[in-house]
Amino acid sequence: MNKVRKTGNDRIVQAVAGEEDAGSRLDRFLAMRISDLSRSRLKLLLLGKQVLLNGKTIGDPAYRVKPGDKVEVRVPPPEPARPKAEAIPLAIVHEDDELIVIDKPAGLVVHPAPGNRDGTLVNALIAHCGDSLSGIGGEKRPGIVHRLDKDTSGLLVVAKTDRAHQALSHQFADHGRDGALVRGYLALVWGVPEPRRGVIDAPIMRDPKSRERMAVLPGGRRAVTRYEIHDRYAGKDGLPVASLIECRLETGRTHQIRVHLTRIGHPLLGDPVYGAGFRTKESQLTPKAAKAFDKLRRQALHAYLLGFVHPVTGKKLTFESRLPPELFRLVEALKSP
Repeated sequence: MNKVRKTGNDRIVQAVAGEEDAGSRLDRFLAMRISDLSRSRLKLLLLGKQVLLNGKTIGDPAYRVKPGDKVEVRVPPPEPARPKAEAIPLAIVHEDDELIVIDKPAGLVVHPAPGNRDGTLVNALIAHCGDSLSGIGGEKRPGIVHRLDKDTSGLLVVAKTDRAHQALSHQFADHGRDGALVRGYLALVWGVPEPRRGVIDAPIMRDPKSRERMAVLPGGRRAVTRYEIHDRYAGKDGLPVASLIECRLETGRTHQIRVHLTRIGHPLLGDPVYGAGFRTKESQLTPKAAKAFDKLRRQALHAYLLGFVHPVTGKKLTFESRLPPELFRLVEALKSP
């Protein structure tokens, strides 16, 4: 049983190792005893000299615990987040004390980075969540466990607490192999893939010729995408010109769907990075479809389905998002003769 006390703004947690803990690494022992902090956070506390073992400072996460060892952890309050808070409107699908699910619009960058320090989803969440962020890794910031490209729209879950961040990260690292995590995308692609449903299993890595692109190359990380055609659309000559497909991910590599669909010869409509070589296809669109396509100005990819197990309640949560207006209009135009 842990003992907890407050010293100023710090929380002091004390634990005594039992016979069942003998031989456990110190960071694992602490993770089991202090479940609301992630192992990465506990490791930072160890390295930051915030842990005492039998009254003496210890900074070795790999120390093997002995029965009777007395461990004391000083947990400082979360520091203010480095990114600034910005009042950016958010489409909130679900929110509780542990997490928040957002329907991200195209054009919104998820995380601050060089060239995109402000105006990101993280800036918006810091402003929206305020004091309900209990701290991820010691900072008051949202915990990003997966991302969507700037110009991909759809559902995104973000952790508000360290324990939610840890649990959700494990689910996304498992990529749904245990059935907990489900991610579905709707994509408009050039042409009609064959067969009607299939699996693309091709390794992905950074393109050595361009740092902005990913590529299918030997030695890349394993990447698996399952797809199924939902609808197909004819061009002005009556021949198939595009199709609506659903993609399910078994892995989560950067640009995975975009790269894999290009690999099989059916890149996303509007993809400026991977679909540039298919611009001649535009001339085959009907006038109505061509007009809607001209207004798209981004890749036609939408994360419409997200399911996961709540990190605290254990309840399976599933969310769906309709196609945003620009994609819905394009689909309707493609259907029209």
